[in-house]
Amino acid sequence: MVVSLLSGIAPLMGAETSTTNSVASSLPLLIGKGSTPETLSKLLSAGGMVMIPLVLLSVITLALVLVYLVTLRRGAVAGSRFMSTSEALLSKGDLMGLLAISNRHRDIVAVIMTRTLEFLARNPTATDEQLREIAQTEGSREAALLNQRVAWLADIATIAPMLGLLGTVFGMIRSFSVMANDVAASRPMLLAEGVAEALVATAAGLVIGIPAMAAYAWFRGRVQEMISEMEGATSLLLVKLVIARGKSGK
Repeated sequence: MVVSLLSGIAPLMGAETSTTNSVASSLPLLIGKGSTPETLSKLLSAGGMVMIPLVLLSVITLALVLVYLVTLRRGAVAGSRFMSTSEALLSKGDLMGLLAISNRHRDIVAVIMTRTLEFLARNPTATDEQLREIAQTEGSREAALLNQRVAWLADIATIAPMLGLLGTVFGMIRSFSVMANDVAASRPMLLAEGVAEALVATAAGLVIGIPAMAAYAWFRGRVQEMISEMEGATSLLLVKLVIARGKSGK
């Protein structure tokens, strides 16, 4: 009886050993020449169909990082030229001049002041508290837009590992389906291909997700700095606006 059990286990152990050797022998081909385009294409093809959306996500991540590096800067909140011009106009009580200057600038504070001054132009008897509420509402909207922009990186950092996990499931399904193959000689190679697909998809998802999360954390800090700068600059101009209205007898 023991002999019969050993005779039944031996083919399975032999197949497992052959599969392990096949996977081990394929690793140098994937890693040892990692700098060649041919090896990169083989690596991508080994990951299965999920590599297509993963490559697309990697391109989108790189594009977003480059765009955020250019657009998410403190100068986009309140430029020194706009602030100096606004303070000079407010000291003179020229509110219509400030509205014209604000319309010509794309700074975030300029947008907030444009909405506030347009409300004041339509409602000359508005109180100072109403003006502050308009500015606060517009500032909250601009802050939400900034946070929403960088949230794309957080979404990619979440989706990419999940796609890698999906590729892992596909690879394992492919590996276990090999067990139904009647040709025993081809089982080790097919099983190795399924395991390789699972590992490559998992690694690709992590390689994309980890940098995306790191970039999101960094840009989120920059956005918080921009929001703080926006609040300070808006408060300063609102105080000067209230003083200018008081001087004009409004």
